[in-house]
Amino acid sequence: MQITIIVIAWLLSAYTAFAFYKAGMGKLRTPAATLLANGYGWIAKFPKGTSKFIGAAELLGAIGVIAGPLGAQAFGLSWSLALGVAAAAGLATIMFLANLTHIVRKEFKYTYKMGLPLFVAPLVLTILLAIYPSL
Repeated sequence: MQITIIVIAWLLSAYTAFAFYKAGMGKLRTPAATLLANGYGWIAKFPKGTSKFIGAAELLGAIGVIAGPLGAQAFGLSWSLALGVAAAAGLATIMFLANLTHIVRKEFKYTYKMGLPLFVAPLVLTILLAIYPSL
């Protein structure tokens, strides 16, 4: 059972890290005007620089969900698992707020397409890393 939980946690970590790395780098590299033209309508209603801040937070979260468990397992740094839990919880919070924004703006296709899976994955990862600290 323990090996199953470990495999699930690492697969969720890899999926979450990959998805948020791509999302974060996309927001950091792309100018706000281009994002707006590509369908990111919420950018017009939020303060300037919000998309860059969200992109940086997503990128840091992606690093944290891999570095936290890796540090704990490979290097015996027990404190680093808390980093992974915090990163996963932060990503779940970002996606909760993103889904809420899309629902308020009546952009439901964004909520169901990627918003919901990208909310559930870090949420489950947070729970797994918190419950099974020996991962």
